[in-house]
Amino acid sequence: MPRTFSITRRVLFAETDMAGVMHFANYMRWMEEVEHAYFRSLGLSIMQPHDGRETGWPRVHVSCEYFAPARFEDQVEVRLEVTDLTDKSMTYEATFWIDERRIARGRVKAVCCAMTDDGFRSIPIPASVRQAIEAP
Repeated sequence: MPRTFSITRRVLFAETDMAGVMHFANYMRWMEEVEHAYFRSLGLSIMQPHDGRETGWPRVHVSCEYFAPARFEDQVEVRLEVTDLTDKSMTYEATFWIDERRIARGRVKAVCCAMTDDGFRSIPIPASVRQAIEAP
């Protein structure tokens, strides 16, 4: 580790405020989008069966710092880097770039959980998932 991955997106008009600046909440949506694309790139899904039950990754901490605005029509690269992998959780950083200028940095900690009738129950990250994340 670290494991890195990136996607590039164009800021849509619907993602901006009246000044044409990307609304802060959309950074969270894009962090989730890069996370899902990352899992797909590993041949996985953010929700998938394991030991006869559905598993998922509820977030237990999310933050984002903003350094410069993204505006309507900007091309933004979102880079995901796994920064910590424990027995049951994964933490990653998502950085947002326009050209080579960093405009924002987000952090997400998610816990691997089994879905139950009562909600979620944390479980160890399945070996196959851990191996995919840790692979060079």
